Amino acid sequence: MWRALRGLRGCGRRWQHRSAIEVTNEPILEFKPGSPERAALQKALADLKGKTEAIPCVIGGEEVWTPAVRYQLSPFNHAHKVAKYCYADKELINKAINATLAARKEWDLKPVQDRAQIFLKAADMLSGPRRAEVLAKTMIGQGKTVIQAEIDAAAELIDFFRFNAKYALELENSQPMSVDVSTNSMVYRGLEGFVAAVSPFNFTAIGGNLAGAPALMGNVVLWKPSDTALLSSYAVYKILLEAGLPPNVVQFVPADGPVFGDTVTSSEHFCGLNFTGSVPTFKRLWKQVSENLDRYRNFPRLAGECGGKNFHLVHSSADVASVVNGTLRSAFEYGGQKCSACSRLYAPDSLWPQIKEKLLEEHGKIKVGDPAQDFGTFFSAVIDDKSFARIKKWIEHAKKSPNLTILAGGGCDDSVGYFIEPCIVESKDPRDPIMKEEIFGPVLTVYVYPEKRYKEVLELIDTTTPYGLTGAVFAQEKRIIEEARSLLRNAAGNFYINDKSTGAVVAQQPFGGSRISGTNDKPGGPHYILRWTSPQAVKETHVPLRDWRYAYMQ
Repeated sequence: MWRALRGLRGCGRRWQHRSAIEVTNEPILEFKPGSPERAALQKALADLKGKTEAIPCVIGGEEVWTPAVRYQLSPFNHAHKVAKYCYADKELINKAINATLAARKEWDLKPVQDRAQIFLKAADMLSGPRRAEVLAKTMIGQGKTVIQAEIDAAAELIDFFRFNAKYALELENSQPMSVDVSTNSMVYRGLEGFVAAVSPFNFTAIGGNLAGAPALMGNVVLWKPSDTALLSSYAVYKILLEAGLPPNVVQFVPADGPVFGDTVTSSEHFCGLNFTGSVPTFKRLWKQVSENLDRYRNFPRLAGECGGKNFHLVHSSADVASVVNGTLRSAFEYGGQKCSACSRLYAPDSLWPQIKEKLLEEHGKIKVGDPAQDFGTFFSAVIDDKSFARIKKWIEHAKKSPNLTILAGGGCDDSVGYFIEPCIVESKDPRDPIMKEEIFGPVLTVYVYPEKRYKEVLELIDTTTPYGLTGAVFAQEKRIIEEARSLLRNAAGNFYINDKSTGAVVAQQPFGGSRISGTNDKPGGPHYILRWTSPQAVKETHVPLRDWRYAYMQ
């Protein structure tokens, strides 16, 4: 692969189009009993048991500790401090900005083939020798099950690194046309300044991509990882350094959110924000950028993904088993803590008795517990005490509201970990707050609609919430599917037909939504990297200009 990359360099005056590398999605391992991947993972989990890893800020290639020490707790066993870390203060964040800027010019001038090599090597490390480590740290630190860690911290992160490298090389080959008298080319420069990457707890892969994609394109980055994903984020960061990423290209900056946001957005060199998190935080950062516009050297690029209130719409022609199994997975995998998780189900009255019976039957089989000790666990605890308290309030609302009935689950116990039973609620009011607002937990609300009012339900789904991230329609009739696609065109950035609303795969379903779900830049697709480059068009003329006058003037 490296020889193929080197062969891409050094084109002459006439641009030569060369083929980029070929990559495929990383296979998802099954971790069956007796398999080598299961044995390696169990060893990695055992190595982490009872351990607390010290995680510093990494500024200018040096490990730095501040007095503001914090701890990351395991969600399913909050007595276990999985990481000791510290917050960077304003002075240290400014030092990180200066360190990145000192590295910017050299990194931006490095050929994209050389930058791509680093990420391809990191992907190979994640695929092989470092896979078990990153999976175990994701499971212990973020409360993921084996399969949820595998599809995230291994497969998706590997895919982000490989496909972004492929897309960057293809972009380099995407050149304007030249003519006999002149050669035209496009130089894909990094942005002039630094990019701030602010990553969430729920996907290890997102952190790697938010920092990695801009870096791949020649940018320098300040990465603020989530407090509740420090363990896995630091592992990814160290892998990138070991793969050859120069120390100053990405600074690792755990920090208090407002302090980090205030500091980076007040710098004249701030040129981009790559964000995944809550709507209020993204709005706050956007407002800060607008207030500081006069001090910036460039108009900053703002990319953000902010979650959703995602729907499953069931038509009377739907396959009941697909509805039930797809909804259980979408609503309750990883405790409903995916941006794409289904939290509202619309079922026709004609099918509801069948769906309800099967939904409750299967719900009773779901095991919630310690994913490191019991591989039969379907999902584990929610991420922290704040999340536990917020979700518990929604369940209390469901208990008290005359419009809502809890059909199953909803028990809460934070004595050992932040455990919440998967909760299914039926609502008589399709516009109850529980149908509108993002909960980010294992709570599914069902609204049963009269079958004859199906078209009204399409409008209801489109107008109930301000979000527009993911959604799914379950139907066997083509006409119904096409109608749903048309009327729900703006209700979801990722739209699924007879499939659950979660599980987007890099290069297959680029991910993102609009409305207040974000800027819909579609990470995982070929266009995403364009957000992190400032192209320069270059024209070189080969025929001397002999006269300033035009022919019509003679």
